[in-house]
Amino acid sequence: MLEDYIIRAIAAEGSIRAFVATTRQMVQTAREIHDTSPVVSAALGRTMTAAAMMGLMLKGEDDLITIQLKGDGPMKGVVVTADHKANVKGYVHQPYVELPLNQKGKLDVGGCIGSGMLSIIKDMGLKEPYIGQVPLVTGEIAEDLTYYFFHSEQTPSVVALGVLVDRDTSIKQSGGFIIQVMPSAEEDSIEKLEKQLSLIPSITEMMDEGNTPEQILDKVLEGLNPVILDKVPTQFYCNCSRERVEKALISIGIQDLQEIVEEEKKATLHCHFCNKEFLFKEQELRDMIERLTE
Repeated sequence: MLEDYIIRAIAAEGSIRAFVATTRQMVQTAREIHDTSPVVSAALGRTMTAAAMMGLMLKGEDDLITIQLKGDGPMKGVVVTADHKANVKGYVHQPYVELPLNQKGKLDVGGCIGSGMLSIIKDMGLKEPYIGQVPLVTGEIAEDLTYYFFHSEQTPSVVALGVLVDRDTSIKQSGGFIIQVMPSAEEDSIEKLEKQLSLIPSITEMMDEGNTPEQILDKVLEGLNPVILDKVPTQFYCNCSRERVEKALISIGIQDLQEIVEEEKKATLHCHFCNKEFLFKEQELRDMIERLTE
């Protein structure tokens, strides 16, 4: 049984497309790696869930999407990257933030992020990546992405994201959906969708009641004949390795490497995404310099 997965679906004869994700394990892994406080877990988890679904929208095998949130709130920002197979990695600038609950009695993700910018960077193997930027509307992430899709991609979309943090700070539920209306959608289908969206409870409520992504899809798209196209596993996955880090180190050039050897006698590089550390001793650094001078 897949613990975390995304279903990709269409409805109303292909004029509506949908992605529904359950991501509890992925977000729990991120929480353990980064030791995040509950409100930061919610912010990171929502962004990772969105990135996983948006990764599935990519066309190319090697395409990557990065969501960056930069705000003036205490968390400062979030960076999350996903590939087209819904492998996701992410980190936050300040992992421990404590804030009072918001007016709705929920974790104050908007207050945690504050005002700022949302950037979507798509690396599709071209000379320059595509970058779409919009101001943060609420900092609650789902509304900000809805605004982004409409203004940057001209695609009317509904984004719902939720993370439920348990009393012991572990992740109890996490998931979301993205529903997009294609230009071919008829007015009747759009009205039915709007009506359904006004009737359903929040994504975390539906998940906490035990609903699977398939059942959530049926609730959201009731009366619109949803058809599931595929079901894709999603996970926290960092592709950093000693070889990749070594290449990055070599890329700084002979002069900087020599400075490190003379002053530090070693180099320790840290991966922001998974918190792994890579130590290169003096002789390894000297070998790199030698290779560069050959």
